[in-house]
Amino acid sequence: MTAFVTKRMRRYGAFAVLGAASFLVGTSSLLVPQQSVAAMAKLEPELQQDLAAMTTASEPAAELAQSDVQGALEGNLAIPTMKNGVERAGRFAGIPMSSAHYGTATDCLAQAVYYEAALEPEQGRRAVAQVVLNRVRHPAYPNSVCGVVYQGWNQPVCQFSFTCDGALMRKPRADLWRNAKAIAREALAGHEVAEVGTATHYHADYVLPYWAYRLGKIAKVGRHIFYRFPGTPGRSASFYGRWAGREYKPAIDFARFRRDAAAELAASAVPDYTPGTTVTPDVKDRHAAADVGGRIDTTKEWRLTIPDPVQLSASYRSTLSGQGEVPADTISSSEQAQ
Repeated sequence: MTAFVTKRMRRYGAFAVLGAASFLVGTSSLLVPQQSVAAMAKLEPELQQDLAAMTTASEPAAELAQSDVQGALEGNLAIPTMKNGVERAGRFAGIPMSSAHYGTATDCLAQAVYYEAALEPEQGRRAVAQVVLNRVRHPAYPNSVCGVVYQGWNQPVCQFSFTCDGALMRKPRADLWRNAKAIAREALAGHEVAEVGTATHYHADYVLPYWAYRLGKIAKVGRHIFYRFPGTPGRSASFYGRWAGREYKPAIDFARFRRDAAAELAASAVPDYTPGTTVTPDVKDRHAAADVGGRIDTTKEWRLTIPDPVQLSASYRSTLSGQGEVPADTISSSEQAQ
């Protein structure tokens, strides 16, 4: 074998090794999810159907297992915390700062932090950010930050209540908003909250949603209680999703919230009471402002009767007695016969 052939074979061999390495690197993103899919058990059918209704909202009474705050506090304490339930979901670093969508992702995540946990302790705000990013990587949810935050925003029930209850109409407080943006950037850079691990759900401790009994309770941070999916879907191996590569913030129709608020106010308004009226007053009715009379509802089976004011007036009797006279209605029937 000549030196030229040997050199060429070595060159081809190097290319082959390089090609094989490139193939392995290029397909590693496929191999890992396939292994994760094998480890990812499907959620229970009932739980899958309930995902859309498992909102962070705390107001609708129909979704609460307890209607009073004290009962909710006691009920939440009674739910046991999972033993060995906390696993690391891993650092999130899927959105490069150079991406044109980084700013939008930061904005959506900061909104979740602000409107869901602005007054929570810092660790509680960070924990909410981690729940959002955990969902981004979980196959049960959209694979973008804004997609997760605004999921259901135009549906009867949304995942994060502030996106569908009009809360976004309130202008954020400047200092708290700056803090929310900082926490969002740090979370996108990979900051983790160890105690919430693979949590995908949370709720305030003063409410007790029905789904609290169906998930695994893993931690309480501030006033929020955090939960993970039961079984394999809540294990770290199931958080393998990749970022979609783009972010989109929906254009919310805020006029809808104003219309809903006006309609609710109108429905709750108590009509002015007009004494003596049994039918709706008419603008052509003429009477004094203090008049207790009104229009007679002729559809009712009753007749107007006017009692004798002499017989009903105590002051009239008193006047006659003072003058030495006896009112006629006090004379007995025997006396009248005489």
